[in-house]
Amino acid sequence: MKKGVAILGSTGSIGVQALGVISEQEELFRVEVLTANENCELLINQAKKYKPNSVVIVNEKKYQKVFSELNPLNIKVYAGSESLNQIVDSDEIDIVLTALVGYSGLLPTINAIKNRKKIALANKETLVVAGSLIKNLCEDNSTEIIPVDSEHSAIFQCLAGEESNPIEKIFLTASGGPFRGKKLDDLKNITKKQALKHPNWSMGAKITIDSATLMNKGLEVIEAKWLFDLSKEQIEVVVHPQSIIHSAVQFQDGSIKAQLGLPDMKLPIQYALGFPKRLSNRFERFSFFDYPNLTFEKPDLETFKNLALAYKAMEKGGNSPCILNAANEIAVSAFLNDKIGFLNMADLIDNCLEKINFVKNPSLEELIESDLETRNLATNYL
Repeated sequence: MKKGVAILGSTGSIGVQALGVISEQEELFRVEVLTANENCELLINQAKKYKPNSVVIVNEKKYQKVFSELNPLNIKVYAGSESLNQIVDSDEIDIVLTALVGYSGLLPTINAIKNRKKIALANKETLVVAGSLIKNLCEDNSTEIIPVDSEHSAIFQCLAGEESNPIEKIFLTASGGPFRGKKLDDLKNITKKQALKHPNWSMGAKITIDSATLMNKGLEVIEAKWLFDLSKEQIEVVVHPQSIIHSAVQFQDGSIKAQLGLPDMKLPIQYALGFPKRLSNRFERFSFFDYPNLTFEKPDLETFKNLALAYKAMEKGGNSPCILNAANEIAVSAFLNDKIGFLNMADLIDNCLEKINFVKNPSLEELIESDLETRNLATNYL
Protein backbone atom coordinates (compact mmCIF):
# COMPACT_ATOMS: atom_id res chain seq x y z
CA MET A 1 0.00 0.00 0.00
CA LYS A 2 1.36 3.42 -0.96
CA LYS A 3 2.28 5.83 1.84
CA GLY A 4 0.76 9.29 1.73
CA VAL A 5 3.29 12.12 1.90
CA ALA A 6 2.74 15.75 2.82
CA ILE A 7 5.53 18.02 1.61
CA LEU A 8 5.55 21.27 3.55
CA GLY A 9 7.58 23.62 1.39
CA SER A 10 7.29 21.77 -1.91
CA THR A 11 8.57 24.65 -4.05
CA GLY A 12 11.90 24.98 -2.23
CA SER A 13 15.08 23.06 -3.02
CA ILE A 14 14.33 20.10 -0.72
CA GLY A 15 10.67 19.97 -1.74
CA VAL A 16 11.49 19.89 -5.45
CA GLN A 17 14.07 17.14 -4.94
CA ALA A 18 11.64 15.17 -2.75
CA LEU A 19 9.09 15.17 -5.56
CA GLY A 20 11.82 13.85 -7.84
CA VAL A 21 12.45 11.01 -5.39
CA ILE A 22 8.73 10.22 -5.21
CA SER A 23 8.54 10.16 -9.01
CA GLU A 24 11.19 7.44 -9.02
CA GLN A 25 9.46 5.55 -6.20
CA GLU A 26 5.87 6.07 -7.30
CA GLU A 27 4.91 2.49 -6.48
CA LEU A 28 5.68 3.23 -2.80
CA PHE A 29 4.53 6.81 -2.24
CA ARG A 30 1.69 9.14 -3.23
CA VAL A 31 1.60 12.91 -2.75
CA GLU A 32 -1.23 13.95 -0.43
CA VAL A 33 -0.37 17.58 0.36
CA LEU A 34 1.82 20.28 -1.19
CA THR A 35 2.43 23.71 0.31
CA ALA A 36 4.18 26.90 -0.74
CA ASN A 37 4.72 30.28 0.83
CA GLU A 38 4.83 32.53 -2.25
CA ASN A 39 5.62 30.54 -5.40
CA CYS A 40 2.10 29.89 -6.63
CA GLU A 41 3.14 29.19 -10.23
CA LEU A 42 5.38 26.28 -9.28
CA LEU A 43 2.84 25.03 -6.72
CA ILE A 44 0.16 24.94 -9.42
CA ASN A 45 2.43 23.05 -11.81
CA GLN A 46 3.42 20.56 -9.10
CA ALA A 47 -0.21 19.98 -8.16
CA LYS A 48 -1.22 19.39 -11.78
CA LYS A 49 1.52 16.78 -12.13
CA TYR A 50 1.26 14.98 -8.77
CA LYS A 51 -2.48 15.47 -8.12
CA PRO A 52 -2.44 15.84 -4.32
CA ASN A 53 -5.62 15.82 -2.29
CA SER A 54 -4.96 19.40 -1.15
CA VAL A 55 -2.54 22.32 -1.36
CA VAL A 56 -1.81 25.36 0.81
CA ILE A 57 -0.60 28.72 -0.45
CA VAL A 58 0.47 30.70 2.62
CA ASN A 59 0.24 34.10 0.92
CA GLU A 60 -3.51 34.67 1.01
CA LYS A 61 -3.34 37.23 -1.82
CA LYS A 62 -2.45 34.38 -4.19
CA TYR A 63 -5.30 32.10 -3.12
CA GLN A 64 -7.68 33.01 -5.95
CA LYS A 65 -5.11 32.28 -8.66
CA VAL A 66 -4.29 28.86 -7.18
CA PHE A 67 -7.97 28.08 -6.57
CA SER A 68 -9.01 28.95 -10.11
CA GLU A 69 -6.36 26.62 -11.56
CA LEU A 70 -6.77 23.65 -9.20
CA ASN A 71 -10.41 23.60 -8.12
CA PRO A 72 -11.54 22.23 -11.53
CA LEU A 73 -9.16 19.32 -10.90
CA ASN A 74 -10.88 18.53 -7.58
CA ILE A 75 -7.79 19.57 -5.61
CA LYS A 76 -8.70 21.34 -2.37
CA VAL A 77 -7.01 24.73 -1.97
CA TYR A 78 -6.36 26.48 1.34
CA ALA A 79 -4.54 29.68 2.24
CA GLY A 80 -2.79 31.25 5.23
CA SER A 81 -0.47 30.24 8.04
CA GLU A 82 -3.20 28.56 10.07
CA SER A 83 -4.07 26.31 7.14
CA LEU A 84 -0.40 25.37 6.89
CA ASN A 85 -0.38 24.44 10.57
CA GLN A 86 -3.55 22.33 10.32
CA ILE A 87 -3.14 20.64 6.93
CA VAL A 88 -1.28 17.64 8.39
CA ASP A 89 -4.38 16.49 10.32
CA SER A 90 -5.56 14.24 7.48
CA ASP A 91 -5.72 10.49 8.12
CA GLU A 92 -4.45 9.95 4.55
CA ILE A 93 -1.02 11.36 5.49
CA ASP A 94 1.57 8.86 6.75
CA ILE A 95 4.75 10.95 6.40
CA VAL A 96 5.23 14.70 6.80
CA LEU A 97 8.34 16.09 5.13
CA THR A 98 8.97 19.47 6.74
CA ALA A 99 11.05 21.39 4.21
CA LEU A 100 9.95 24.87 5.29
CA VAL A 101 12.54 27.60 5.71
CA GLY A 102 13.38 28.73 9.23
CA TYR A 103 11.01 29.31 12.14
CA SER A 104 7.93 28.83 9.93
CA GLY A 105 8.38 25.07 10.28
CA LEU A 106 7.86 24.97 14.05
CA LEU A 107 4.07 25.00 14.48
CA PRO A 108 3.25 22.69 11.52
CA THR A 109 5.81 20.18 12.83
CA ILE A 110 4.34 20.33 16.33
CA ASN A 111 0.89 19.64 14.92
CA ALA A 112 2.21 16.74 12.83
CA ILE A 113 3.80 15.22 15.94
CA LYS A 114 0.54 15.57 17.88
CA ASN A 115 -1.18 13.73 15.01
CA ARG A 116 1.43 10.96 15.31
CA LYS A 117 2.78 11.32 11.79
CA LYS A 118 6.24 10.07 10.86
CA ILE A 119 8.39 13.21 10.54
CA ALA A 120 11.04 13.54 7.85
CA LEU A 121 12.74 16.64 9.23
CA ALA A 122 14.52 18.98 6.83
CA ASN A 123 13.71 22.03 8.95
CA LYS A 124 16.52 22.12 11.51
CA GLU A 125 15.16 25.33 13.04
CA THR A 126 12.31 23.38 14.64
CA LEU A 127 14.77 21.63 16.96
CA VAL A 128 16.98 24.69 17.32
CA VAL A 129 14.10 26.81 18.57
CA ALA A 130 12.21 24.24 20.65
CA GLY A 131 14.37 21.14 21.04
CA SER A 132 13.27 20.18 24.55
CA LEU A 133 9.60 20.73 23.78
CA ILE A 134 9.78 18.75 20.52
CA LYS A 135 11.63 15.88 22.16
CA ASN A 136 8.99 15.63 24.92
CA LEU A 137 6.17 15.82 22.39
CA CYS A 138 7.70 12.98 20.36
CA GLU A 139 7.96 10.82 23.46
CA ASP A 140 4.39 11.60 24.53
CA ASN A 141 3.00 10.78 21.07
CA SER A 142 5.34 7.90 20.13
CA THR A 143 6.38 9.88 17.06
CA GLU A 144 9.56 9.23 15.13
CA ILE A 145 11.77 11.96 13.63
CA ILE A 146 14.01 10.91 10.74
CA PRO A 147 16.53 13.65 9.91
CA VAL A 148 16.89 14.80 6.31
CA ASP A 149 19.88 17.15 6.70
CA SER A 150 22.75 15.26 5.08
CA GLU A 151 24.92 15.41 8.22
CA HIS A 152 22.22 14.25 10.61
CA SER A 153 21.04 11.60 8.18
CA ALA A 154 24.64 10.37 8.11
CA ILE A 155 24.78 10.16 11.92
CA PHE A 156 21.38 8.45 12.00
CA GLN A 157 22.55 5.88 9.45
CA CYS A 158 25.78 5.26 11.38
CA LEU A 159 23.77 4.55 14.53
CA ALA A 160 21.59 1.89 12.89
CA GLY A 161 22.17 -1.37 14.78
CA GLU A 162 24.21 0.40 17.48
CA GLU A 163 21.44 0.87 20.04
CA SER A 164 23.44 -0.75 22.84
CA ASN A 165 26.68 1.10 22.06
CA PRO A 166 27.02 4.58 23.63
CA ILE A 167 28.26 7.47 21.49
CA GLU A 168 31.58 8.92 22.59
CA LYS A 169 31.35 11.81 20.14
CA ILE A 170 30.17 12.73 16.67
CA PHE A 171 31.96 14.56 13.87
CA LEU A 172 29.74 16.96 11.93
CA THR A 173 31.45 17.76 8.65
CA ALA A 174 31.26 21.17 7.00
CA SER A 175 32.39 22.14 3.52
CA GLY A 176 33.67 25.46 4.85
CA GLY A 177 31.52 27.30 2.34
CA PRO A 178 32.74 29.68 -0.38
CA PHE A 179 35.04 31.62 1.97
CA ARG A 180 36.98 28.79 3.59
CA GLY A 181 40.49 29.96 4.46
CA LYS A 182 39.57 33.65 4.31
CA LYS A 183 40.29 36.03 7.19
CA LEU A 184 38.23 38.93 8.54
CA ASP A 185 39.91 41.50 6.30
CA ASP A 186 39.04 39.41 3.26
CA LEU A 187 35.35 39.40 4.14
CA LYS A 188 34.68 43.09 4.75
CA ASN A 189 33.22 43.77 1.31
CA ILE A 190 31.69 40.41 0.45
CA THR A 191 28.60 40.68 -1.77
CA LYS A 192 25.54 38.47 -1.75
CA LYS A 193 26.46 37.27 -5.25
CA GLN A 194 29.76 35.93 -3.88
CA ALA A 195 28.12 34.43 -0.78
CA LEU A 196 25.47 32.62 -2.82
CA LYS A 197 28.09 30.59 -4.74
CA HIS A 198 28.43 27.42 -2.69
CA PRO A 199 31.28 25.19 -3.91
CA ASN A 200 29.49 21.85 -3.51
CA TRP A 201 25.77 22.05 -2.77
CA SER A 202 22.79 23.45 -4.67
CA MET A 203 20.48 24.95 -2.03
CA GLY A 204 18.08 27.79 -1.33
CA ALA A 205 19.34 31.33 -0.68
CA LYS A 206 18.90 31.35 3.10
CA ILE A 207 20.75 28.10 3.80
CA THR A 208 23.46 29.05 1.30
CA ILE A 209 24.18 32.27 3.21
CA ASP A 210 24.09 30.31 6.47
CA SER A 211 26.69 27.97 5.00
CA ALA A 212 28.88 30.92 4.03
CA THR A 213 28.81 32.28 7.62
CA LEU A 214 28.99 28.77 9.19
CA MET A 215 25.71 29.53 10.99
CA ASN A 216 24.23 26.54 9.19
CA LYS A 217 26.76 24.34 10.94
CA GLY A 218 26.00 26.09 14.23
CA LEU A 219 22.30 25.33 13.83
CA GLU A 220 23.18 21.74 12.96
CA VAL A 221 25.24 21.43 16.15
CA ILE A 222 22.15 22.38 18.19
CA GLU A 223 19.94 20.07 16.12
CA ALA A 224 22.37 17.20 16.74
CA LYS A 225 22.24 17.80 20.50
CA TRP A 226 18.50 17.13 20.52
CA LEU A 227 18.37 14.39 17.89
CA PHE A 228 21.08 12.27 19.49
CA ASP A 229 21.02 13.44 23.14
CA LEU A 230 24.55 14.85 23.14
CA SER A 231 26.53 17.35 25.18
CA LYS A 232 28.58 20.22 23.73
CA GLU A 233 31.77 18.20 24.27
CA GLN A 234 30.40 15.32 22.19
CA ILE A 235 29.89 17.38 19.02
CA GLU A 236 32.95 18.28 16.97
CA VAL A 237 32.76 20.24 13.73
CA VAL A 238 35.30 19.23 11.08
CA VAL A 239 35.79 21.22 7.87
CA HIS A 240 35.87 18.75 4.98
CA PRO A 241 35.96 20.69 1.69
CA GLN A 242 35.05 17.77 -0.59
CA SER A 243 31.70 17.06 1.18
CA ILE A 244 32.07 13.31 0.65
CA ILE A 245 32.10 12.19 4.30
CA HIS A 246 28.76 13.55 5.45
CA SER A 247 29.45 12.93 9.14
CA ALA A 248 30.79 10.23 11.49
CA VAL A 249 30.25 8.66 14.90
CA GLN A 250 32.95 7.62 17.34
CA PHE A 251 31.95 4.93 19.85
CA GLN A 252 33.32 4.27 23.32
CA ASP A 253 35.85 1.75 22.01
CA GLY A 254 37.37 4.41 19.73
CA SER A 255 35.93 2.91 16.55
CA ILE A 256 34.54 5.43 14.01
CA LYS A 257 31.72 4.83 11.53
CA ALA A 258 31.22 7.33 8.72
CA GLN A 259 28.63 7.70 5.97
CA LEU A 260 29.99 8.66 2.55
CA GLY A 261 28.42 9.69 -0.73
CA LEU A 262 28.22 12.37 -3.36
CA PRO A 263 26.91 15.80 -2.24
CA ASP A 264 23.33 15.15 -3.34
CA MET A 265 20.29 15.66 -1.10
CA LYS A 266 18.15 13.09 -2.91
CA LEU A 267 19.75 10.21 -0.98
CA PRO A 268 18.99 11.50 2.57
CA ILE A 269 15.50 12.50 1.42
CA GLN A 270 14.86 9.00 0.07
CA TYR A 271 16.37 7.39 3.18
CA ALA A 272 14.01 9.37 5.44
CA LEU A 273 10.93 8.58 3.34
CA GLY A 274 11.76 4.88 3.02
CA PHE A 275 13.18 4.21 6.50
CA PRO A 276 13.82 1.55 7.74
CA LYS A 277 14.23 0.18 4.22
CA ARG A 278 16.96 1.26 1.79
CA LEU A 279 15.31 1.72 -1.58
CA SER A 280 16.92 0.93 -4.92
CA ASN A 281 17.46 3.96 -7.16
CA ARG A 282 19.29 5.27 -10.20
CA PHE A 283 21.22 8.06 -8.46
CA GLU A 284 24.79 8.70 -9.57
CA ARG A 285 27.25 6.46 -7.66
CA PHE A 286 30.35 7.58 -5.80
CA SER A 287 33.79 6.43 -6.94
CA PHE A 288 36.81 6.61 -4.62
CA PHE A 289 39.01 7.13 -7.66
CA ASP A 290 37.28 10.41 -8.47
CA TYR A 291 38.18 11.70 -5.00
CA PRO A 292 41.68 10.39 -4.18
CA ASN A 293 42.34 13.18 -1.66
CA LEU A 294 39.94 13.81 1.21
CA THR A 295 41.10 16.60 3.53
CA PHE A 296 40.08 17.89 6.96
CA GLU A 297 40.58 21.16 8.85
CA LYS A 298 39.55 22.82 12.09
CA PRO A 299 36.90 25.56 11.72
CA ASP A 300 38.10 29.15 12.16
CA LEU A 301 35.89 30.44 14.99
CA GLU A 302 37.52 33.87 15.06
CA THR A 303 36.67 34.63 11.45
CA PHE A 304 33.35 32.77 11.37
CA LYS A 305 31.89 33.93 14.68
CA ASN A 306 28.42 32.51 14.06
CA LEU A 307 29.57 28.98 14.83
CA ALA A 308 30.98 30.14 18.17
CA LEU A 309 27.73 32.00 18.90
CA ALA A 310 25.73 28.83 18.22
CA TYR A 311 27.85 26.79 20.64
CA LYS A 312 27.41 29.58 23.21
CA ALA A 313 23.61 29.59 22.76
CA MET A 314 23.44 25.80 22.99
CA GLU A 315 25.49 25.76 26.20
CA LYS A 316 23.34 28.45 27.81
CA GLY A 317 20.15 26.69 26.75
CA GLY A 318 16.67 27.99 27.53
CA ASN A 319 15.42 30.43 24.91
CA SER A 320 18.95 31.34 23.73
CA PRO A 321 18.88 29.11 20.60
CA CYS A 322 15.47 30.60 19.75
CA ILE A 323 16.99 34.10 20.00
CA LEU A 324 19.97 33.00 17.92
CA ASN A 325 17.74 31.65 15.17
CA ALA A 326 15.38 34.64 15.02
CA ALA A 327 18.25 37.13 14.94
CA ASN A 328 19.97 35.12 12.22
CA GLU A 329 16.85 35.00 10.04
CA ILE A 330 16.57 38.81 10.21
CA ALA A 331 20.32 39.18 9.57
CA VAL A 332 20.31 36.91 6.51
CA SER A 333 17.23 38.61 5.05
CA ALA A 334 18.88 42.00 5.57
CA PHE A 335 22.10 40.82 3.90
CA LEU A 336 20.19 39.45 0.92
CA ASN A 337 18.46 42.84 0.63
CA ASP A 338 21.74 44.79 0.87
CA LYS A 339 20.87 46.31 4.26
CA ILE A 340 23.78 44.87 6.25
CA GLY A 341 27.36 43.78 5.59
CA PHE A 342 28.52 40.16 5.66
CA LEU A 343 30.52 40.54 8.89
CA ASN A 344 27.83 42.64 10.58
CA MET A 345 25.44 39.68 10.67
CA ALA A 346 27.34 38.13 13.58
CA ASP A 347 27.32 41.47 15.45
CA LEU A 348 23.54 41.72 15.11
CA ILE A 349 23.07 38.17 16.42
CA ASP A 350 25.44 38.71 19.34
CA ASN A 351 23.62 41.93 20.26
CA CYS A 352 20.28 40.09 20.42
CA LEU A 353 21.72 37.27 22.54
CA GLU A 354 22.99 39.85 25.02
CA LYS A 355 19.84 42.00 25.21
CA ILE A 356 16.82 39.68 24.99
CA ASN A 357 15.61 38.43 28.38
CA PHE A 358 16.77 34.89 29.16
CA VAL A 359 14.14 32.24 29.98
CA LYS A 360 15.56 29.02 31.41
CA ASN A 361 12.64 26.64 30.76
CA PRO A 362 10.47 28.34 28.13
CA SER A 363 6.97 27.22 27.21
CA LEU A 364 5.85 27.30 23.58
CA GLU A 365 4.17 30.64 24.23
CA GLU A 366 7.39 32.05 25.72
CA LEU A 367 9.38 30.80 22.71
CA ILE A 368 6.93 32.49 20.34
CA GLU A 369 7.28 35.68 22.40
CA SER A 370 11.09 35.44 22.40
CA ASP A 371 11.08 34.95 18.63
CA LEU A 372 8.92 38.04 18.06
CA GLU A 373 10.86 40.19 20.55
CA THR A 374 14.16 39.20 18.90
CA ARG A 375 12.90 39.98 15.41
CA ASN A 376 11.79 43.44 16.55
CA LEU A 377 15.15 44.15 18.23
CA ALA A 378 17.11 42.84 15.25
CA THR A 379 15.06 44.90 12.80
CA ASN A 380 15.66 48.05 14.86
CA TYR A 381 19.39 47.25 14.88
CA LEU A 382 19.60 47.64 11.11
